[in-house]
Amino acid sequence: MDILFLGTGTSHGVPMLACDCAVCTSSDPRDQRTRASVHVVMNGLRIQVDAAPEFRLQALREKIRDIDLFVLTHGHADHVLGMDDLRRYCDLREDGVLPVYCSAEGEERVRAIFPYAIPEPGAGPVRDGYARFDLRRMPARLELPQGVIESVALPHGRIETLGLVFTERGSGVRFVYFTDCKSVPPAARELARGADLLVLDGLRPNPHPTHMSIPEARAEAAAIGAKRCFFTHIAHAVPHVYGEGLGPEVQGFAYDGWRVRL
Repeated sequence: MDILFLGTGTSHGVPMLACDCAVCTSSDPRDQRTRASVHVVMNGLRIQVDAAPEFRLQALREKIRDIDLFVLTHGHADHVLGMDDLRRYCDLREDGVLPVYCSAEGEERVRAIFPYAIPEPGAGPVRDGYARFDLRRMPARLELPQGVIESVALPHGRIETLGLVFTERGSGVRFVYFTDCKSVPPAARELARGADLLVLDGLRPNPHPTHMSIPEARAEAAAIGAKRCFFTHIAHAVPHVYGEGLGPEVQGFAYDGWRVRL
């Protein structure tokens, strides 16, 4: 399994507008964070999770040539607004339509923002250069020839986020992606236990009403017991080097452009 972190920042991005803090003016490229999303290749299947406002720039930077399916964790702006730029990957498909897996909340947001991207029932292939989405409800367990994607609800303020667990067929490696959540409920914790790589929302050192703080995320990492754990969705004013001394249960922060092979 190959994992590419396209973005690892919050809804503000880093550098943040009109900010001269030490992180926003840092020369460390790992402190340059676009909004969070990840690209997973599982036995050759190319899965894009979320589309940040910078998705087009992220995909150009990382030379993403194809996407086979898309998963939306939730409908907040920093995860959904780049979906219009999926139009090129729709156009590259034989039928011109990209499968999009999401929750009921996510589907509602996609329909509200991108009504032009929802084909009429029974419509045939369309080649007009626009995005075309086949909206599908994300099941608890999505069986694919290349492996399995399991989903679980995570609390995120007034909505729930889809936590995702990828298990590659053949190798059996497991990648857990729990972004944008205030806690990890027991069912999600059990689903993630012992994963090869765990990536958790770890926003900042001090508490936040809808995201896990770094101390909260550290406690969850210890409870889950993955082989490796990193944090994502890192807020402005938290330098990348801060993640290097978090203790044995957490190896550090993910960063934009980081590639992992499991």
